[in-house]
Amino acid sequence: MLNRRLLRIKVMQSLYSYFTQEGSDLPSGEKALFLSIDRVYELYLHYLILPIELANAAEVQMEEARNKALPTEADLNPNRRFVDSFVIEALRKNPALQREVSNRKISWSANQDEVKKLWRQIKKSDLYFDFLNGENHLSAHRKFVEKIIRDFVIDNESIYSIFQERSIYWDFEDNDFATNMAIRYFGKIKSVEKYKPLPGIYKDEEDDKRFVKNLFRKTITHDEENSKLISQKTRNWDVDRIAAMDVLLMKMAITEFTQLSSIPVKVSLNEYIEISKLFSTPKSKVFINGVLDKLLAQFSREDKIKKTGRGLMQ
Repeated sequence: MLNRRLLRIKVMQSLYSYFTQEGSDLPSGEKALFLSIDRVYELYLHYLILPIELANAAEVQMEEARNKALPTEADLNPNRRFVDSFVIEALRKNPALQREVSNRKISWSANQDEVKKLWRQIKKSDLYFDFLNGENHLSAHRKFVEKIIRDFVIDNESIYSIFQERSIYWDFEDNDFATNMAIRYFGKIKSVEKYKPLPGIYKDEEDDKRFVKNLFRKTITHDEENSKLISQKTRNWDVDRIAAMDVLLMKMAITEFTQLSSIPVKVSLNEYIEISKLFSTPKSKVFINGVLDKLLAQFSREDKIKKTGRGLMQ
């Protein structure tokens, strides 16, 4: 479920912590790395069950309205299209999802005030009005739940703050990834009985874990060598002016070029340039690309790149 770019980002964050904190040791750093990856999956699960929490909040508000001293006709006979949506029922009856949520103790119970506040915002919106009064077909239900996440959750600072306070391992990139993965999952729900199987943390657990472990360990163990290589190609630059993140990303790329035989060179190069756009300076992508191109030419001459599999040198 977690793609390689996100795994690279988590390795990058763990390496940055390892190289900048005194007393860091490899086993502890590696343990924290895998914990941070696991936390992204937990964040994803939180967003998968958020529609259920919103439906529960709506149900409570409907019950409160019915019990008013002078209820209106709308209070007595509310529109239950969202509360009874097949999407909500499918999420509630998904055994894999409910099992994972239960085992990991995933819950919004400590943040019910925020859930209720969020529901009040949704209830007042044109999105909700259009859903209640539009055609009652299955795709409308899926799109409504997807739009809730897009319009009310993704950039919601209050919800983002909840997760920041809960764990040091959650950041903006994790939140963005988890919400978008949840949206994709909602879009695959076809009926109460027919929905996409709940994905695991990794697409290929053995292969992905090996990739993460090797990238983390070998970037550390080859740090001195990689530092020298970068220094040789940046002699005309003031080293103190090179962003620390640029240096780290180049070290990771070099590790993939020379130490990870199953990753195509072109993939590694493109990935670190893209990651630099998210985490470093506006000029970093050009700088990193230039240095890595020079290093790749050197590695090719010295026959240092040993890739296995068809097309992996490209």
